[in-house]
Amino acid sequence: MNRPEPQAPPTAPPTAPAPAGDIVAELDELKVWFPAPGRTSVRAVDGVSLQIRRGETLGLVGESGSGKSTTGLALLRLVEPTAGRIHVAGEEVTGWSRRRLRRLRRRVAMVFQDPQASLDPRRTIADSVAAPLIVHGLGGDRAGRRRRVAELLELVGLRGDLADRHPHELSGGQRQRVGIARALAGEPDLIVLDEPIASLDLSVQAQIMNLLRGLQAELGLTYLFIAHDLAAVEHMSDRIAVMYLGRIVETGTPAQIYGNPGHPYTAALLSAIPVADPLVERRRRRIILTGEIPSPVDPPSGCRFRTRCPQARPDCAETDPDLIEVETGQYAACLYAVEAVRQMRARQEEPAPPKPRFEPDTTTGGEAGLSRSAGLD
Repeated sequence: MNRPEPQAPPTAPPTAPAPAGDIVAELDELKVWFPAPGRTSVRAVDGVSLQIRRGETLGLVGESGSGKSTTGLALLRLVEPTAGRIHVAGEEVTGWSRRRLRRLRRRVAMVFQDPQASLDPRRTIADSVAAPLIVHGLGGDRAGRRRRVAELLELVGLRGDLADRHPHELSGGQRQRVGIARALAGEPDLIVLDEPIASLDLSVQAQIMNLLRGLQAELGLTYLFIAHDLAAVEHMSDRIAVMYLGRIVETGTPAQIYGNPGHPYTAALLSAIPVADPLVERRRRRIILTGEIPSPVDPPSGCRFRTRCPQARPDCAETDPDLIEVETGQYAACLYAVEAVRQMRARQEEPAPPKPRFEPDTTTGGEAGLSRSAGLD
């Protein structure tokens, strides 16, 4: 089946242009459409433009089905783009042949979500980590590759004796460390981290994130960090891009995105994060979205979020908004983004409500509820 030629309105650049030498990878109006029954197409990615700068972590966040992982796979050409351009290290790789793509796979590596499925169960850990060394002709002879594997395992915090084990003999966190070591083997310019902590226990998630940050500081790595965990994205990222239904709807620094979201979808995502303070949690206003995400086969006219947006207006159905700058370095694809940020600023400047005063319990001569809440009775 021939794929239809996608047509989409031009979008504004999502970030201020960076010097060419500082850009490791760039997506320009990337579209990835998959054939569907009835001569239609699933518009998994539909006009994404991004720049990833050297040494930074760009967080890509959104609901399941928003196109995050497909964007990462397209960057490595693991899925074929329908339209648009992909640049890596200053070269356009969109039309590269399978033979030339071997060079791309050394420049851009990937850590997958499921560490169990991403490792060959028949291979030892040493064989899995050494595979990129063999493919790209690195590490010298067999003894040299063995030494390099030991170095990589030590770099990610694994003992050398684990090299001769198989994936099923390791824990989930250890397997993910093996995946990171394998990604580092080719000394890439960029590592795509596709939900690298989603399948791990909470304590292990923190260890893996700290490992990734330490490796970045030590080796000067660049990350595309794909996740739906908003707290993890804030912790890891220098810049954040928010995706909805195949499009980028907002970009900015963590302080901008989490402090003054310019797009209603971003605000709704952030409102779902629980607050540890019970008093704040009871007072804060949740934004409850109604309905399901529209089908990527037939997205809504105008703004794609309008069918779920609590602030939608009639003209949202007519105009497909470009990314506009709402603050320096912060862009949002909303007709009323500037107004939304101003309202957020105004609410932040309002005086905070007085904290409830602590009143002693005069009937018992002690502090009200202290012994009961502390479990001392």
